[in-house]
Amino acid sequence: QVQLVESGGGLVQAGDSLRLSCTASGRTTSSNVMGWFRQAPGKAREFVAAIVWIDSSTSYAESVKGRFTISRDGGKNTVYLLMNSLMPEDTAVYYCALDPRGIYRNANDYSRIGGYDYWGQGTQVTVSS
Repeated sequence: QVQLVESGGGLVQAGDSLRLSCTASGRTTSSNVMGWFRQAPGKAREFVAAIVWIDSSTSYAESVKGRFTISRDGGKNTVYLLMNSLMPEDTAVYYCALDPRGIYRNANDYSRIGGYDYWGQGTQVTVSS
């Protein structure tokens, strides 16, 4: 069993930066893929970014490419999402997720919500204009 705890959300102004953290506890392995998703009010949950634990390869949604950076600290079992140049449309609850067998999936599949077994409780990010 794995537990994921997100932190770092808050209220910021457009153009500001914010860094989210997600710490995993329990059974984690080198085959993990961890992802960030977000859900805005009245909208479906959507993929933001993913990182492969063993080699730190990354993938991003087109809407955040060049602005957001996903990274990891293996020693702390923590994944980060650095969000720069935030826009009001980035306002959402941000969730981290973990797929314990992610390296066996095609990287094109990392955006699929159903591919992840464990989810955090979410952290609110609000960007004012």
